Amino acid sequence: MRVGITGHRGLSAATEEAVRGEMQALLRQYEPAELCGVSCLADGPDAWFAEIVLLLGGRIEAVVPAEGYRSGLPDDHRATYDGLLGRAMKVHRTGARESCPEAHMAGSEILVGLVDRLLAVWDGKAARGFGGTADVVVHARRTGVPVDVIWPAGATRD
Repeated sequence: MRVGITGHRGLSAATEEAVRGEMQALLRQYEPAELCGVSCLADGPDAWFAEIVLLLGGRIEAVVPAEGYRSGLPDDHRATYDGLLGRAMKVHRTGARESCPEAHMAGSEILVGLVDRLLAVWDGKAARGFGGTADVVVHARRTGVPVDVIWPAGATRD
């Protein structure tokens, strides 16, 4: 089973804890040997998801939206990103150079095209900018990829 992730960044520690719990419960339904998680490995839900997939005994694949993607990530996340990228069984690239909303959406479209299901850590609201979580959910639904939304009661977003 190939499962992808999209989600809001900048969530509180309490929301992170609840999201991780729900992710783990959803991902436990798959046989570890058959579980492949596909992620862009950004800080927040992307990385939490990849860590959980690996913890459960699955494998991960990474999508790199642009050559400059890593430099656009928070400094304190880069070591986590590098570690997860190094554990990816396969890395998919968009070919874009600049890390911009168009490249991020292109990466998300590649991700959606690779998976059987998509997990979305999503508040149900419209995207704040092109290529946001809502846009990825719309793309997945339009292309027939089932979406499981994770948004725990009491979750908030900055």
